[in-house]
Amino acid sequence: MSSDQRLLRVDIVAPDKRVFQGYAKGLRAPGADGSFQIMYNHAPMISSLEVGPLVLTLADTEKASFATSGGFIEVIGNIVTVLAETAEPASDIDTDRAQKAEQRALERLQKASGDFDRIRAERALERARNRLRVSMAN
Repeated sequence: MSSDQRLLRVDIVAPDKRVFQGYAKGLRAPGADGSFQIMYNHAPMISSLEVGPLVLTLADTEKASFATSGGFIEVIGNIVTVLAETAEPASDIDTDRAQKAEQRALERLQKASGDFDRIRAERALERARNRLRVSMAN
């Protein structure tokens, strides 16, 4: 890598494995207060993440997308570390399985008997729909 390349070193880690390690021109993340972008020389920061797509712009202008279900992101000196509850590359998402999860979540939402059940079903629905969006955008 030559010194004129303005790249971020990105590590995406989930509890069970390192999902991505490499370089990117930029990154878009689903923050708790809305989506945000990180570029070269970004100010140091720590932020929580929500359910949503995490999209890297790679050095060759290609995109790499991941379905995430929350976590944290830290930016220090052009090093971005994502500690995700889950992070699934778009290419690994089984669309049929995600559609079935969406259907199950909708059924659970209709049958929810209390606030706790309804909130859990809504979160499951949100995660399933995020996985579908990310897989279809790939």
